[in-house]
Amino acid sequence: MFGFEKLRAYTLGEEIALTTYSLIKQFPKEEIFALCGQMRRAAVSIPSNIAEGLSRYSRKDQAHFIEIAYGSLMELYCQFRISLSLQYIHTTEFDKIIILIEEEAKILSGLRKVLTENKEE
Repeated sequence: MFGFEKLRAYTLGEEIALTTYSLIKQFPKEEIFALCGQMRRAAVSIPSNIAEGLSRYSRKDQAHFIEIAYGSLMELYCQFRISLSLQYIHTTEFDKIIILIEEEAKILSGLRKVLTENKEE
């Protein structure tokens, strides 16, 4: 097991990605290469950037990849709001994924803060 796999930021990011894949299965076929594709990329980017970033040696690099993961998380949040507006997902499904997204946002913000406050590399 790699060190990043023990972190809640990573395991939650992975859970968000898997939940996203599950939810977009119900989207209309015309969205497969549009909204679905963007959502898959954003969702997979979250745990991927956490894994890549935390495998770097410098705190500056680590913080940079955590910022990218956070950006992907916000992109996914936006895409879920659009999906709800288009009625591709139900309010209950939206509420469940948003709870995960909000928790991940807090964790990533805290992790970035820790990485940028301690200037020692």
